[in-house]
Amino acid sequence: MSSKTAPRSQAVICIDHHGGEIQFLNGAPGVHLKEHAQHTRQHGSSVRSEHDFFRDVCDALTPIGEILVVGSHMAQADFRRYVEKHRPALMPALVGWETIGHLTPAQVHSRAREFFEKYDRMHGRAHIS
Repeated sequence: MSSKTAPRSQAVICIDHHGGEIQFLNGAPGVHLKEHAQHTRQHGSSVRSEHDFFRDVCDALTPIGEILVVGSHMAQADFRRYVEKHRPALMPALVGWETIGHLTPAQVHSRAREFFEKYDRMHGRAHIS
């Protein structure tokens, strides 16, 4: 099968430091992930909790072919650093990064659909509806 006709999955993740919402463009049920609230008096417990959360996000994103990451600049930067350091094999699937304010899930989905329509055109492919 050629890359122009190969099936692929596209999704958007709206991420912040408290959770993540994965929406699939093919209509499959979304996935909601929450941060790990394991704050202790040990030094660095919030860092470990964030790493546990980002690990869970990466695990959920691994089977997805193309992913748009949206959220605050800081959340995206922290997630990108985590992926680059701990899960570099996921980086090629993270095809877009957009900083956004608070949007409803429907607005995020609409933004992702627009992004992937342009992305697919740039790559000479028919957009998946």
